[in-house]
Amino acid sequence: MNALPLSPDQAQLILVDVQGKLARMMHESDALIGQIRRLLQAARQLDIPILWAEQLPEKLGPTVPELIEVLEDVPAMTKSSFGCCGDAAMMNAIESSRRRQVLLCGIEAHVCVWQTAFELRARDFDVHLVADAVSSRSAFNRDIAWRRMEAIGVHLSTVEMVLFELMKDASHPHFRAISKLLK
Repeated sequence: MNALPLSPDQAQLILVDVQGKLARMMHESDALIGQIRRLLQAARQLDIPILWAEQLPEKLGPTVPELIEVLEDVPAMTKSSFGCCGDAAMMNAIESSRRRQVLLCGIEAHVCVWQTAFELRARDFDVHLVADAVSSRSAFNRDIAWRRMEAIGVHLSTVEMVLFELMKDASHPHFRAISKLLK
């Protein structure tokens, strides 16, 4: 599938399960959380809707505080299914946005992120995995997940790549603010 250029009017961001102690066990967790935070901050500036999933928070704990600060007025959506699309309320929110481009980030790459990507591709969404904002406890599991996602038509990208593609030009009104986030 050939992807159309990312557009702030067509994109939505899905954050998957960056919760509790598990988030701190991810491969390069500090860098991961920092990249997700930048992506969330930029999405807010660009008016890109954010859907935020938590996998059984009563068991896994809440989303990490560094991200909750950015998500202040965005409600979490609790799920028990590994993939976000397995939860009816979450799938309804994804569909009701009427945005077919999905920026996908979170944990774990080989479980919840993979199943979400697979289910979205099966529903013909244009999925962009923000690879430096996705991880697993092991780099091996993360890398295999990336390979499987790419094989089903998910586009691998990075935070910086996605943000510059969304802005398209240095004259974009949020260029300076978003550039500062990336430094």
